[in-house]
Amino acid sequence: MTRDATAREPGKLGFGLMRLPRRFGRTDVKQVSKMVDLFLESGFTYFDTAFVYIGSEDAIGKALVKRHPRESCTLASKVFAPLAPTKGVAHRQLETTLKRTGAGYIDYYLLHSLTKGNYQMYDRLGLWDFVQEKKAEGIIRHVGFSFHADPVLLDQLLTDHPEVEFVQLQLNYADWEDDRIASRANYEVARRHGKQIVVMEPVKGGKLANPPKEAAELLRAANPDASFASWAIRFVAGLDGIHTVLSGMSNLDQMRDNVSFMRDFQPLSAEERAVLREVQQIMHESSIIPCTNCRYCVKGCPQQIPIPEIFEAMNLRLGDGLIDESRAAYERAVAGGGRASECIRCGQCNNMCTQGIDVMARLKEVAEALE
Repeated sequence: MTRDATAREPGKLGFGLMRLPRRFGRTDVKQVSKMVDLFLESGFTYFDTAFVYIGSEDAIGKALVKRHPRESCTLASKVFAPLAPTKGVAHRQLETTLKRTGAGYIDYYLLHSLTKGNYQMYDRLGLWDFVQEKKAEGIIRHVGFSFHADPVLLDQLLTDHPEVEFVQLQLNYADWEDDRIASRANYEVARRHGKQIVVMEPVKGGKLANPPKEAAELLRAANPDASFASWAIRFVAGLDGIHTVLSGMSNLDQMRDNVSFMRDFQPLSAEERAVLREVQQIMHESSIIPCTNCRYCVKGCPQQIPIPEIFEAMNLRLGDGLIDESRAAYERAVAGGGRASECIRCGQCNNMCTQGIDVMARLKEVAEALE
């Protein structure tokens, strides 16, 4: 990927802006500003938001763009075809992004979350051509797409669209050999096409920052001073062809931890990789629900079931054997929404899940165990 002469190198750590801290039901811009300052002071520049991340583009406009020179940062955002019934509506997503952020231009612009079920929408709306036109105008500096499907489709898209400069993939050690996510296989396809990779979900929505008990004990024994998140982020940051690794940091403490081990990044040693191979086996055998709390399933649920919170409660039982705590967490989760047993099996959640979870089946499992 070529770079602009004025742009700073992004560094191996990127700031994922989907899970920003909240206060009184709103994005905590004050805390985000402190996180932004520390991130930049530590030598990193890549900020990743999206049109569909509620409150994120506005918050980063206030916390970053209005407070720091534009050339001090690299900003990524995305266009999401499933929300656009027409070309005009899709094109206006970029206009809205520019207005919300006040950025003037977007350094990295992505076609967002391509899957088997939606990738043809991007063709129908002419978005591949649209982003190239905006790149020629200087409104977009680099073009790519984020992807949640199998390596066959990824190979097809990269063959059909060699003009894209990078691809954003879900890569982490837990999903490396997972047939549903196909982290390793997708990584290898992207590299065969010579594409740089932006990594999303390196900590799997926080799951690898709080691994199952057996895995946690193994990691602590290997290095009691290293955070669990550091193992996950360093695993993917050490791969060939990685442009940057997005970490969806949700508070200042997480930011402090991430920059502490990424400021002077060191790839995993052979001994550390051996430890992670044992952890991978434990994760593979785990029965926890691999939800990353992206919340795409929640937005269209007719029963308003708080699916991620329900799954988090169930994982206390599945991952750690905490039966009473799991039931208590479940009751807190459903206090303001539908219960797992109220699922009407409309299938909306299954169609939207980026992790390939059979959400309806898992909700039935939760209802039987916790209600």
